[in-house]
Amino acid sequence: MRNPYDILGVSRTASAEEIRRAYRKLAKAHHPDLNQNRPEAEHAFKEITAAYDLLSDAAKRARFDRGEIDADGNERPQAYSRRHHASAPGGGFQFTSSVGGMGGFEDIIADMFGGGSRPGAGPRKGQDISVTITVDFVEAAKGGRHRVTLPDGARLDVDLPPGLEDGGKVRLRGRGTPGVAGGPPGDALVAVSVRPHPWFRRERDDVHLDLPVTLHEAVFGAKVRVPTIDGHVLMTIPKGANNGTRLRLKGRGIPSAGGRGDQYVTVRLALPPSADAALDSFLRTWQPAGYAPRGSMEE
Repeated sequence: MRNPYDILGVSRTASAEEIRRAYRKLAKAHHPDLNQNRPEAEHAFKEITAAYDLLSDAAKRARFDRGEIDADGNERPQAYSRRHHASAPGGGFQFTSSVGGMGGFEDIIADMFGGGSRPGAGPRKGQDISVTITVDFVEAAKGGRHRVTLPDGARLDVDLPPGLEDGGKVRLRGRGTPGVAGGPPGDALVAVSVRPHPWFRRERDDVHLDLPVTLHEAVFGAKVRVPTIDGHVLMTIPKGANNGTRLRLKGRGIPSAGGRGDQYVTVRLALPPSADAALDSFLRTWQPAGYAPRGSMEE
């Protein structure tokens, strides 16, 4: 057998967990049940398993590193002559698999196939696979069709339900890895990452928006166009609206099974970005009367 480190693609200083991860990846790729059209897969799988059997055993790995046993676990002649008198009664050495808490390759294969069944024990469901997509805020809120590329390169259009939150998942039945020995295929889990929106914020099923208004609109009131996830609507700014005044657009929030949320619009006073001569002249002669904006703060 070739050098077990080379077979698993790990360095001689690899940790136990690195060796385990390497084995899982290679065993999954070459398992005969998943590669029935590749006769060479069985040989590769046996070689990978033998390499893991040696390196997962801390004692055998140490003896291999010292040159006392070969890659097949057999005693090297020079090592046997040095250790002959230390061997157990009856002569020879016994090698056990996977000591030290790493877990045997049977356990790892069982984990790979989703349970405690050993390979060959009967029909087993295929593995679930995961894929992540990034969608816009409005698309997540309203739902829609999105093109998804699976790990095997297959592309399909997925109908996203309305109201998806960041980190939400959509399950695609039967789009995972094939089943084993006639078992059903696994599923594909599509995790959704929602791209932040420049204006909208979500709180539960409500949408929040800060709306810049002019001093004139705030003082005298106005009808202004306001963006929503469904497009622009006309909203009335009441006369004398203050900075921070919050208004509600009923039913303009996120759709959900329980109905639909609202959109809350917070008035934000926006002064001109540069000096306005008329406003400057007016404010120099105008003095507020009858109210104290800082009230008790000055007491």
